[in-house]
Amino acid sequence: MKKFFGFKIGGLKHKILSIVLIIFVLIIASIIVVSFYRTKYLSNTVSAAREEQQIALSNVSTNAMHQVIEESMTKTNEMQAYISDDMFEDIRSDVMTLQSLAEDMFSSHNSFEPIAFNPPNPDLDGEITAQALWDETVEDYRSSQYLPIAARMSNTMIAMCSSSAYMDNCYFGFEDGTSLCVDSYSANKYDEDGNIIAFPARERSWYTDAVDAGELRFSGVIYDTFSGRSCVTCSAPVIVDNQLIGVVGIDLFLDEIEDYVQTTTTSGGFNMIINEDGQVIFAPEDNGLFTIRDEESADDLRESSNQQLADFVTRALTESTGLQIVAINDVDYYMVGSPVDAVGWTVVSVIEKNVTEASTNQMLAEYDTINDAARSSYRGGVKMLSIVTYLLIGIVMTFGIVALILLADKFVKPIESMTADIVEGANTGKLFEMKDMYKTNDEIQVLAESFDELSKKTKKYIEDITEITKEKERIGTELSLAKAIQASMLPHVFPPFPHRTEFDIYAMMDPAREVGGDFYDYYLIDDDHLGLVVADVSGKGIPAALFMMISKTILQSCAMLGKSPSEILEKTNEALCSNNLVEMFVTVWVGIVEISTGKLTASNAGHEYPVIKRADGQYEIYKDKHSLAVGAMEDTVYSEYEIMLGKGDRLFLYTDGVPEATDSDENMFGSRRMLDALNSTPDADPEGMLNSVKNAVNDFVQDAEQFDDLTMLGFEYRGPST
Repeated sequence: MKKFFGFKIGGLKHKILSIVLIIFVLIIASIIVVSFYRTKYLSNTVSAAREEQQIALSNVSTNAMHQVIEESMTKTNEMQAYISDDMFEDIRSDVMTLQSLAEDMFSSHNSFEPIAFNPPNPDLDGEITAQALWDETVEDYRSSQYLPIAARMSNTMIAMCSSSAYMDNCYFGFEDGTSLCVDSYSANKYDEDGNIIAFPARERSWYTDAVDAGELRFSGVIYDTFSGRSCVTCSAPVIVDNQLIGVVGIDLFLDEIEDYVQTTTTSGGFNMIINEDGQVIFAPEDNGLFTIRDEESADDLRESSNQQLADFVTRALTESTGLQIVAINDVDYYMVGSPVDAVGWTVVSVIEKNVTEASTNQMLAEYDTINDAARSSYRGGVKMLSIVTYLLIGIVMTFGIVALILLADKFVKPIESMTADIVEGANTGKLFEMKDMYKTNDEIQVLAESFDELSKKTKKYIEDITEITKEKERIGTELSLAKAIQASMLPHVFPPFPHRTEFDIYAMMDPAREVGGDFYDYYLIDDDHLGLVVADVSGKGIPAALFMMISKTILQSCAMLGKSPSEILEKTNEALCSNNLVEMFVTVWVGIVEISTGKLTASNAGHEYPVIKRADGQYEIYKDKHSLAVGAMEDTVYSEYEIMLGKGDRLFLYTDGVPEATDSDENMFGSRRMLDALNSTPDADPEGMLNSVKNAVNDFVQDAEQFDDLTMLGFEYRGPST
């Protein structure tokens, strides 16, 4: 850099002055140009901005309203469909319970005495009672061969009606024309002359449909014979020894659904129910779009000439549609549909699109009024502001240049010296040190002190990081060795007993950390007994791994002494509790298979339920009885149970790391997905069985971090050796 009268040409001081002067000149020139053209273009600019803002406001408001409507309508619609489906599923479950109870009762009716039954008693009207009914073909209902047996179900049917939130009645119609009805409408069953009204159950659609289908059926919307209320009947045939005894049924009254639909009318919107035939069966009377008729004359909306509406209804009967726009009579409507799977219906929510845009139009009108007032005020202020601006520019220009010249040396010299020291330190490694020049009691001093502190910390950091790296490498080596030791403790050669053809075993353990607390084990106790163990130690990491090794050794030692599963757990619990200062425990499932017969004797100490598959069935959870975890409390008594395994039966054992595996949204894998994975390859050998579950867990979890050990053991019993 060259000096000119002590002034460095190209130096920092020169650059600062040059930049400031250029900025001042540009500011003045810009203000002059802008002022010259401002008046001319002001009106056009404001108008264009106004139009753009209106468009932006309209788009933002419309999009926000659409999102709010989509979320609100979809959630509300899905919730109502879920509630309705839950009601029908409860009734389905109750009917299946009655069907099972009736079949058991009639299958073993010779083992108990018939009990008395009575016709309706008007004095008991309003009280849930069991009542005998019959049709016109029955001469004497007391001679029925079915009523005395079915009457033993009276208390159960009364209890079901009394305790259910949705169930007001239930009945059992028989092939001989008699019926057993449980409800609170005793008085309604008599005509004006005091005679019992005939009840031809065998002619009712709920009876004939169930008989024709040979299985549980839901009727369409019908009206109850005695109460006159609208309902849907769920019925199922009762067949014993290939002989039809009758049909059990329950009415689900639709008062709540009908009241809900009638009260959903809002400004431009409403809810409705469409049945499996595409017919509107419930909707507000003043909805303005759909006419409510009986099922025989109602239109099938799936065959509507309005293709948008037909496609929407067709889809809504099978899946949740999300928010859709459907045009009806040249008017756009938002619609959402969610199916009620139990009966094949769908709940549809409707709202006119124009109604949702009313608030946006009102907001834009108010915006125009405010904008006009602001524009008028702005024009008056611009003129005064121009005068003040020119005066301020002159004053600031004068004082700025003088102050800049006076202060440039004070600011630039410490920075130049600081820069030289930093460059020297970068080249030689010399530490940056404070100088008196840097003590300016401002940001320059703070900067210098920061460089001084940073220089010292950098040196200390380099020393510390060197030590930390050495320690980290040592710990990593030890953890790798611990992982190898733990892996070697578990059986890992498959097949483990190649000379034994009576069974097959495969197992795996994937720890969430370098080492884990889960473990599995299997061993031949003698030539005819095979021990199986799956366990999960509380906690994680090295402490859990050490406790796991101790637990595994004790369990195997007790098993090899020929003890039963419950004795193995009791002895292991006694050993672990004797000196358990860390208060750790382990959940254990232990089983002993008698190879020659397939008899499995097992005991469960707080572990996950085992999964079993019969040769001709599917994988199902076997809910065994749990005892307290091993190591949790002294003198714990453990129960055991037996299962007979047949040829081709399979057993799947696992730790909680399988059902509790979570994805990035904190959703758990769950037992249902685990069973689906197993049943996707029902004939797979134990290795294929475990791989199916592991692949399903990996697909579900994807990139989410594994928080728990993943341990599984598969066992297949192939029958005694021939």
